[in-house]
Amino acid sequence: MSNNDILKKLRVALELNNEEIIKILGLVNFKIGKSELGDMFRSNDHANFKACGDQILRNFLNGLVIYKRGPRDPKPAEK
Repeated sequence: MSNNDILKKLRVALELNNEEIIKILGLVNFKIGKSELGDMFRSNDHANFKACGDQILRNFLNGLVIYKRGPRDPKPAEK
């Protein structure tokens, strides 16, 4: 299963649209355009298909944690 397949399945399962995915990626300071994101959801044989790299999927998953749970609480200072 490719990163594109994982991203597609998460998009459907969580009922996310492109704007929400861009917002989620923005939570971890990762910028991506609508057209670039749309290219990842295209069929593998389409001329504008773009492979979803590990970095994009990793940042999406990290952003998804923040999106669903909220930001991480700061750690108490060590003595």
